[in-house]
Amino acid sequence: MSNPILEVRDLRVGYGKVEALHGASIRVQSGQIVTVIGPNGAGKSTMLNAIMGCLPGRGEVVFQGQNMGDLAIERRVAWGMSLVPETRELFGSMSVADNLLLGSYPRYRTRAPGYADQMDYVFQLFPRLLERRKQDAATLSGGERQMLAVGRALMAKPKLLMLDEPSLGLAPKIVKDLFHIIDRLRETGVATLLIEQNARAALQLADYGYVLETGEIVLEGAAAELAKNPKVIEAYLGFAKKQNK
Repeated sequence: MSNPILEVRDLRVGYGKVEALHGASIRVQSGQIVTVIGPNGAGKSTMLNAIMGCLPGRGEVVFQGQNMGDLAIERRVAWGMSLVPETRELFGSMSVADNLLLGSYPRYRTRAPGYADQMDYVFQLFPRLLERRKQDAATLSGGERQMLAVGRALMAKPKLLMLDEPSLGLAPKIVKDLFHIIDRLRETGVATLLIEQNARAALQLADYGYVLETGEIVLEGAAAELAKNPKVIEAYLGFAKKQNK
């Protein structure tokens, strides 16, 4: 197997004296979709925030062969990481177009040529955003706000897109459309690290998966195999008991 675009080794994160993540290790290849599933409070969001540099942690985060160490968040973005947090963090009083432009700021600051050209690509992925481009973000529906959050992250042309609970609070039809778009990102070589409580949808979409419980990776494997694992079925897919009757 080729060198992974992201390798996390023995990552430990604590809040005060309480350790929320206990030596987690994961790998993500270019163009691969990797999901981390688990119950509330398992440490999934903590893991993403530590990888992005939003939380201090111990262990190694190696991205494109470079140890991120204490590298600041903006430097990680410049290297090609993007995180869409569960809270989305949009600027409600700014237009859709201006929110998207903010996503290209790291490329603008380095005077990257065509830093705003990515907007056309985002509008192709999310035609609804093109229709709403002049509206304030605060006026959008929940699904549209999630589209905007993902679109803004893509404006930085990331090599790794990290998504924290993208389906949270969205109607099933919107979730299906959003996951279809995430699937299309494979074609561009973008890797996706997906944190999801909707385990069924996540494992159908992903290539590889990890199960995180109480801060520890307890299972990993090809997503299709995890979906057949009796423990995963029992805990996360909800139909083992029906099958056993």
